Amino acid sequence: MKKLTILLCLFISINLLSQKIYRTQIFNPSIKTLQIGVKGEKMGLPIIELNSANVLQVGFDEMSFESHYFSYKVVHCNADWTESNINSNEYLSGFTTANITNYVLSVNTTVLYTHYTFDLPSSDMGFKISGNYVVIIYEDNQQEKPIAQACFSVVEPHVKISANIRGNSDFEMNTKWQQLDFDVELNGFSVRNASSEIKVLIRQNNRTDNEVFDVKPTYFSNSKLSYINNRNLVFEGGNEYHRFDISNVYGGGQGVDIIRFVAPTYNAYLIPDKIQTSKTYMQEMDVNGKFIINMQRAQNDDTEADYMNVHFTLPAKQPFFDGQIYLGGEFNYNLLNNISRMKYDATTESYTQTILLKQGGYNYQYWFSPKGSTKASSERVDGSYWQTLNEYTIYIYHRAWGERYDRLVGIKSFTND
Repeated sequence: MKKLTILLCLFISINLLSQKIYRTQIFNPSIKTLQIGVKGEKMGLPIIELNSANVLQVGFDEMSFESHYFSYKVVHCNADWTESNINSNEYLSGFTTANITNYVLSVNTTVLYTHYTFDLPSSDMGFKISGNYVVIIYEDNQQEKPIAQACFSVVEPHVKISANIRGNSDFEMNTKWQQLDFDVELNGFSVRNASSEIKVLIRQNNRTDNEVFDVKPTYFSNSKLSYINNRNLVFEGGNEYHRFDISNVYGGGQGVDIIRFVAPTYNAYLIPDKIQTSKTYMQEMDVNGKFIINMQRAQNDDTEADYMNVHFTLPAKQPFFDGQIYLGGEFNYNLLNNISRMKYDATTESYTQTILLKQGGYNYQYWFSPKGSTKASSERVDGSYWQTLNEYTIYIYHRAWGERYDRLVGIKSFTND
């Protein structure tokens, strides 16, 4: 009996480890500028309220001047962004898949592309329940070969969240750390056992590498859950994001040294950055890693904005031998991969990377990831300060005893200004 129990636990552990965790990302190099957000909003998080009038819009570019047969399906996820164990007819009304029929060719661009968009929910597909979702995009009915996927959330607000960020943490006082404290007011929402029924996810600037999941309340009562002085809720403050503007091909904007046309593409060379050595925090305006597509004097940014090779440079006398340097930001969905990884050039004594980006305004940071780690830190290059203005988002999920999926019952997004 004991051996059977051990084998069962081992099987469950292996199964949990093998479950896919969904992230917004692109799988096909011909797909660029994948975006998902509330329709009509430029830089908000992809979150809508269940049964509301709000609609999410998904858009992306395919780097050719011809139409493709793209389709999509929607999958419901657990609080940890693994796939839920429920059938599609339990979380979707109408069809479970749909074709993408709305596309437009680019206009007067040096790099030719076709822009695709679709809305969620639509007249053919609606959401029955709250929670995390991922829309998976594929070509020619090959669902097993996705070209891209985008994550979003549907909330049914039942609880109220109040939160605060302070520099006085359990680690140090007013240095590089930020301590998050928050309360969840239940407002009559029934929770019998908060430790087992409630799951919490916290993200800083929509990053997934340093997100905190399933932290337990410090205190709880019938009316409120409190998460106070929890060491798991201490985040690196980091620094404000770098910025650049490539909305005008005829002159470099903020952060741009020069723009040159080298056939067949425009090339934007950013002003070389510096490894931060100052211990003094300098407040600057940023949008916490987001980007916006924009072309000056364009009537339609989605189809008139051109693509440029953007050249990043970080001078360094020698490479960091204990880890890798990455470019962090929403332009690469905050992923640590080959697209964002910088290469060291011994000849120029600098880290460099070139990325094809659509015209607009962008935020980015330099992240250091130690060998063997899946997390990143901005301190090594950009420094870290408790005063840094960051955007935190708290997600509250509920699964009562006997239920089969995680309901999203509260969200709060705020900055520590």
